[in-house]
Amino acid sequence: MQFRFVPSLTVFIGSYFPLSLILLAQDYRYDLLWAPFCWPPGTGNCVVPLQNGTLSLIVFVLCLFCLVFSLGALATVKPKTPVDIKEAKYIPAELMAYTLPYVVSFMSLEYKDTGKFVGLLIFLGWMFIITYRSGQLILNPLLIVFGWRLYEVTLSYPGKNPVNITSWALSKAHLQPGTRCNVATIQDVRIIRLTKAEGAADAST
Repeated sequence: MQFRFVPSLTVFIGSYFPLSLILLAQDYRYDLLWAPFCWPPGTGNCVVPLQNGTLSLIVFVLCLFCLVFSLGALATVKPKTPVDIKEAKYIPAELMAYTLPYVVSFMSLEYKDTGKFVGLLIFLGWMFIITYRSGQLILNPLLIVFGWRLYEVTLSYPGKNPVNITSWALSKAHLQPGTRCNVATIQDVRIIRLTKAEGAADAST
């Protein structure tokens, strides 16, 4: 399962929004926490309450934008093609590789420490290349926070001679064998949503 390069990079950057928030909090000048609000920063006695200028804020805004864009793209998908679920296996997200940069962020990593910060960027760059090339990019634990689950599903399109297809799929529903769902495809990723009839049946059980 593999997105194209630019959407892949957007999803990857957005997945590290919590890390950018941690680094922003570490970069904040807490001695200015109760200082009077002033605008615009950088004029007279009005200073930016960050130790390294606006770099940490720019990284934070970039990650936030990528996260919102990724979630918005998933939310706007309207699955309309009916499929029958034959098998559905939930795939847990890989946490170890994802959490390593967070561990690094608590090892005296600061934006003003150029060497460590560049090293972190190189590390994240290699992680992106590996996950992109291996098709594992969608194994993003942050999606779990927003209700998305990754499945390996075997499905078929209704017809006289249905052919079983096995692939990965994202869904907010708990997929079960023997259910009729709707599916849409973004590049190589299937987005599955239960039909209203199936959703009502599941809620009543």
